[in-house]
Amino acid sequence: MLDQILTVGFLTAFLSAAVRMAVPLAYAGLGETISEKSGILNIGMEGVMLSGAFFSFAGTFFSGSIPVGLFCAAAGGAAVSMIHGILSIRLSKDQSVSGIAINIFVLGVTSFLYKLMSGGQSYQQIQPIMRLRIPVLADIPLIGNAFFYQDILTYLLYFMVVGVSFFYKKTNTGLSFAAIGENPRSADSAGIPVYRYQYISMILNGVLGGIGGAYLVLVQVGNFSENMTSGRGYIALAAVILGRYVPFGMLGAALLFGSANALQIRLQAIGVPLPSQALSMLPYLITLAALLGSVGKSHGPEGLGKPFVRGAR
Repeated sequence: MLDQILTVGFLTAFLSAAVRMAVPLAYAGLGETISEKSGILNIGMEGVMLSGAFFSFAGTFFSGSIPVGLFCAAAGGAAVSMIHGILSIRLSKDQSVSGIAINIFVLGVTSFLYKLMSGGQSYQQIQPIMRLRIPVLADIPLIGNAFFYQDILTYLLYFMVVGVSFFYKKTNTGLSFAAIGENPRSADSAGIPVYRYQYISMILNGVLGGIGGAYLVLVQVGNFSENMTSGRGYIALAAVILGRYVPFGMLGAALLFGSANALQIRLQAIGVPLPSQALSMLPYLITLAALLGSVGKSHGPEGLGKPFVRGAR
């Protein structure tokens, strides 16, 4: 069994699968990083991803166009995220309660809409997005095939992580967004439009989370099923915490969780003599272990989860 695992073929397939499993987590985690940098905790990321998955399937199925499906996913995710934004920003409601309520609400709505669409029958598979090979880079031993023989959404993610990191570190606007999460009252006193920036952050949160959900449909499985996110929204939240609220750290954490998921799939494929239920627990056990290991080492924005009311003391 060990001889099967320690082969170039196994490791190459494992790394490729790990990247594919990590991409939806990284999209959702990047969206959550943006919202948390502005002080809004969106536990409803599970609902945002599920909305993106459903509307990407519906949009692609009825239009026959993957770009239309992606647009529907982004719009659906943004709409769900904005519900949370209105409750958290305008109405100053508890952000944790709002997020959990959204998760439950979206699960019910997408299940209901899917049953209306299908009429009790299964739809044909959507043709998944094809993978694109990048010459030279894809020939790098072991990692080339994993990172540079992927789909267009994966390559877009690489640029987005770099872009978001540059935005927060090197631009005045990015520093203003970060200042809102640390101390919204001071930011407001300095003339930064706190509410406007928070709403923008929530729109971006929804768009990225929706694309993360769409990845499951348009790249991984080519179909929609009820509750197909299966806790990935919560794992994305854990990736943000473990990654210390920075894009590259979040990406590394997403790759860790993606590797755990890919490992349990590959171990089942080669027939490791363990119950499948035990192997399926592996990604969540590693998530818990990683979070326990980060206790006391990760500090979020000071204003995270605290409603800002202009003029209140």
